[in-house]
Amino acid sequence: MNAPESIFLPDIQATRDHRALAIQQVGIRGLRYPLVLRRADGEAAGTVATLALTVGLPADQKGTHMSRFVELMEADRGALDLSGLRAMFSEMLARLDADAGRLEAAFPWFIRKRAPVSGVESLLDIDAALRVEQCAGGRPQTTLRVVVPVTSLCPCSKEISAYGAHNQRSKITLEVTLREDMSFEELVRIAEEEASCELFGLLKRPDEKWVTERAYDNPKFVEDLVRDIALRLRAEPRIAAWQVASENFESIHNHSAWATVSGAND
Repeated sequence: MNAPESIFLPDIQATRDHRALAIQQVGIRGLRYPLVLRRADGEAAGTVATLALTVGLPADQKGTHMSRFVELMEADRGALDLSGLRAMFSEMLARLDADAGRLEAAFPWFIRKRAPVSGVESLLDIDAALRVEQCAGGRPQTTLRVVVPVTSLCPCSKEISAYGAHNQRSKITLEVTLREDMSFEELVRIAEEEASCELFGLLKRPDEKWVTERAYDNPKFVEDLVRDIALRLRAEPRIAAWQVASENFESIHNHSAWATVSGAND
């Protein structure tokens, strides 16, 4: 049987565009893919990331090659640290012949924690995200984000009540642009240490007593949370810019208390 004759398939998206209008970001988003990342202790951990991959498109180019973004994710890279992710980002720019772009990944991240008294271990899940981006003629910038669940206890409630004080679950969001690499675990610890008390996946009765008393001895308004964490981020030389926000899901109201503050480090 004779081999079929080759068929010419025109590449329309590679043709010239005459509207003289560059596009800052074009690509794909909502792509879910398995990802293996390396923890702070060097251990590899798998997760499922939701990705957005984009590049800048010159004014004279009609379209980008969308399939190359997915081809990028198909490569077998093993466990990735931040350096490996930046290398993947550079490969993306090379594949798409672009000098600007953005790689964003959001995923659940599990941290193994030890209960404060019994020592029993369990996993705590957080929402994590990272972004690598580069403007035309610039260098890649890496940004990390974590959303950390904690306990906050109201100082006013404690002060005015004959006994007890109302507390609530809070979600603290830290977003930092890095000068030098940091881990998700380091950012999570900053949030936990400045909360009324941290959370654990599994507690025994002595642990429950400890976390209850820890929160009572360490009351904080939503304003206290963001200010105390901001001071920690502002003092961290590995961070170039930062933003911290806290949402307290009030136990005595049907609304949340919320605060945010941001800054850049010299």
